[in-house]
Amino acid sequence: MKKDTDTGTKKIEKEILDYLGMGTDALRFDYKKNSGKITLNLVTINPRHNQSFLFHSEIGIDKTEALQKMVTYVKKVREKENTYTVQWMARNDKELHTSYFRAKNMYEALDKLYYGRDTNLITVYSVNLNPIS
Repeated sequence: MKKDTDTGTKKIEKEILDYLGMGTDALRFDYKKNSGKITLNLVTINPRHNQSFLFHSEIGIDKTEALQKMVTYVKKVREKENTYTVQWMARNDKELHTSYFRAKNMYEALDKLYYGRDTNLITVYSVNLNPIS
């Protein structure tokens, strides 16, 4: 039974990768168990500066449900969110970076930028809401 579940989750993960047009080197599925539920954090990895950012999080009763919710987000919901441009620099870095996020608001965009890192190690220079085209 576990093998069937693993096969099913891998199939859904591949569906997400294919839909977004990203390879496994640019996207990571992080699962965390919390209070009997599974949190799926979909993380993107920027090949230019090798930094990772939160793409989106979903919670489900198991991996399959969390992945199904992620598929719905990727295919339907994310296009309805605003896009933000964030300019930032890591503490011992000499280059200003520009990253783009889809989010409900600027605070969520910053949460995606800061995902998995110490907020004291990044300086944010600007957060801009991009115009709707």
